[in-house]
Amino acid sequence: MTSRIIKKVLIMAFSAIVVTITANARTVYLSPTALAIDKEGKTLYVAEVTAKQVAIVDLVSGKVTKNVRVSDEPSGIAIAPDGSVLYVSIAAPEGLVDIVKLSKGKVTDRIEVGHTAIAPVLSPDGKLLYVCNRFNNNVSVIDLTSNKEIAKIPVSREPFAMTITTDGKFLFVANLLPAGAADGEYAAAAVSVIDTEARNVATIIKLPNGSGSLHGICISPDGKHVYVTHMLSRYQLPTTQLERGWMNTSALSIIDVAEKKLVNSVLLDDVDLGAANPWGIVCTADGKTICIAHAGTHEISVINREELHTKLDKVAKGEKVSDASSTAADVPNDLSFLVGLRKRIKLSGNGPRGIVITGTKVYAAEYFTDTIGMIDINPEVRPEPQSIPLGAKQSMTVVRKGEMYFNDADLCFQHWQSCATCHPDARVDGLNWDLLNDGIGNPKQSKSMLFSHKTPPTMILGVRENAEIAVRKGMQFIQFVMRPEEDAVAIDEYLKTLKPVDSPYLVKGRLSAAAKRGAKIYKKAKCAECHPAPLFTDLNRYNVGIGIGSEKDREFDTPTLVEIWRTAPYLYDGRAVTMEEVLTKFNQGDKHGKTSDLSPEQKKDLAEYVLSQ
Repeated sequence: MTSRIIKKVLIMAFSAIVVTITANARTVYLSPTALAIDKEGKTLYVAEVTAKQVAIVDLVSGKVTKNVRVSDEPSGIAIAPDGSVLYVSIAAPEGLVDIVKLSKGKVTDRIEVGHTAIAPVLSPDGKLLYVCNRFNNNVSVIDLTSNKEIAKIPVSREPFAMTITTDGKFLFVANLLPAGAADGEYAAAAVSVIDTEARNVATIIKLPNGSGSLHGICISPDGKHVYVTHMLSRYQLPTTQLERGWMNTSALSIIDVAEKKLVNSVLLDDVDLGAANPWGIVCTADGKTICIAHAGTHEISVINREELHTKLDKVAKGEKVSDASSTAADVPNDLSFLVGLRKRIKLSGNGPRGIVITGTKVYAAEYFTDTIGMIDINPEVRPEPQSIPLGAKQSMTVVRKGEMYFNDADLCFQHWQSCATCHPDARVDGLNWDLLNDGIGNPKQSKSMLFSHKTPPTMILGVRENAEIAVRKGMQFIQFVMRPEEDAVAIDEYLKTLKPVDSPYLVKGRLSAAAKRGAKIYKKAKCAECHPAPLFTDLNRYNVGIGIGSEKDREFDTPTLVEIWRTAPYLYDGRAVTMEEVLTKFNQGDKHGKTSDLSPEQKKDLAEYVLSQ
């Protein structure tokens, strides 16, 4: 062997060693988020977001038997009626449904759907698959005979969870965030009801004012009621204190399926202990019990469904059922309504999201501990929570700790909220909040955390010099706690890692023809002077003529336009529903860009470009 060959072999061997060491040293988290369980209750399928795989868990042995690699981040799983196939939604800009044949143990086909596909639901006969396209604000209808998308049905803002009636005639879609302006008397997310035959929205069910973060939905086994989990924010009040649900409460809304209307909304918290960030929800097969996973407080609520409806029926008839509930209108404000009807069971893992049940055993996807929580809700069995590990235990990086703290309501006074309560996915909740950082009586939109550390100052008026100060003041004046400095540092590091999601206005990742025209108008209208690339902000404050009331003639921080497509409504008080309204209706005097001389078509092109960032 020549010296040259020997040298090449040694270099290749050394490179292989380095790659191996690097791979082994890299911390890979699994992040279980959604679950599905087979009819026999013996096999659990787990969507693991950051690992980009589906784990197959044998519940008899409590072991992972196989990991199936999927196209990108899995967000939901549906099982074919015969149990042979998994339909896995993929939360990517070019959304997919991966078809996993279990006999082969791999993805055998893919179906193109929409942006950030989530929550796949099968029709009762197994012939159609419905998938929420979160950032396209629609639902895909897929013919499983041809594995082709055959329709898209527009819904409200960010469809996130979905359930279907037992006869397959209606889909109930939980939309994550409020749509519309935020400066009025009502702002809340809604449930869209889709007529599956007509393939359109038959009705929209409004939830109580302040409802948002609709993460979970299910239908009762008898098909009579749909249940939705969500936050119920008291955003119209100043956040001077947190106790007794002053800012945020957690709720369960009950919908009558036949009437397609809201029955009522009950609070999931206790008087002095919040149950923040309710997520997955499921009914037991006998219909007697409702189970809810609380992602913020790491527990399961176990509710007696029969007694819940008995109590709701009584109050609907005008009977006083508690000291706080004399009428049906009192119920959404009654923190004692579920006393005697509900148990709260603490899990051993952190961040439960998706939830399933077989018999009396409840399983929850514990996002931050890479485990599956298990609890037996049989009243004759003392609940001893267990966690099934999905892989080798990993040490937590500072960034991972920061993400966990951002979502952890246990760090808040009385556990009413986490940072993610008002900033789901570290973005916005579509509500105005009267925070303490700039006085009382001047509510403003929640802001996205994306690029917050790159674009000082922070807050809409720029009252915080930088994001580091804002994080610490948020703990002090919003969560009302004093945390160790290392907790704040971890949250800082997590927020710094946030990356923009490709806009749904892009076409295959590129500007549309309209957006390309809009790019030229963007310069002509002098938008680029205050919003220059790449951050699309010059980090300065200006009076652009939008201040009203106590904010008249105030200077506002110039926000980044990156990902502005997902931060509506716009302006500091959320009065502008669309970007076109920002450029026209609320741009008197051309202070917010010179748009008065643009044609309607040019304004649309300009809006298209801005929303493509």
